Amino acid sequence: MLLEIDGLVARYGAVEALHGVSLAVGEGEIVSLLGANGAGKSTTLKAISRIIPPASGTIRFAGRSLHGLDPEDVVALGIAHVPEGRRIFPGLTVMDNVRLGATPRRASRAQIDRDADDVLAIFPKLRTLASKLGWTLSGGEQQMLAIARGLMAKPRLLLLDEPSLGLAPLVVKDVMETIARIARDGTTVLLVEQNAHLALQIASRAYVLETGRVALSGEAHALLQSDEMRRAYLGSAVRVG
Repeated sequence: MLLEIDGLVARYGAVEALHGVSLAVGEGEIVSLLGANGAGKSTTLKAISRIIPPASGTIRFAGRSLHGLDPEDVVALGIAHVPEGRRIFPGLTVMDNVRLGATPRRASRAQIDRDADDVLAIFPKLRTLASKLGWTLSGGEQQMLAIARGLMAKPRLLLLDEPSLGLAPLVVKDVMETIARIARDGTTVLLVEQNAHLALQIASRAYVLETGRVALSGEAHALLQSDEMRRAYLGSAVRVG
């Protein structure tokens, strides 16, 4: 497995948010992490990227423990985190936002420009907007920009936190198709997503968190057909908050 988490505990001060989470992500997979608001999904991603140091448990990436590493060390190992809310730098152009994603690699400007061209081939709309300021883009365009910036780190594992949040249904479909393409091109994805139905359609496997614990896991196609999953998380609106 590319990513292995065992018994992960994480806290915000005295409040324990994760109570022994264990999961695994194989090379080339899209694995979805689902659950209601406050279940611990985003906290799990933050613990992997070392934004929140775990209180206990182990996280191993490509066989190496992430214990004691700083966030920039985790990026250098091959893990990129695209956080919830997109966090585009408003005073910078689209192209400059993309280039910033390569900062941890310390590559030459020429190499960064070549890599930016490769990344923008995945997002043709962004190429036409390259000289626009990031804050002028629509929500969907900003989400694509955030993902493009993450890919500039050339990660083996891409952590995506709620990429469909606040987007129109047609835009969400485009985002999901892009994520599926990224995985087909060789980047492993751990996807935190509120739209459980769409997430399960593109994922190979999924884990469902409830109040900081794994409550359900399995193959994505099986979870889509699961009565328990439908009652608790899909329902008539097929959305998870």
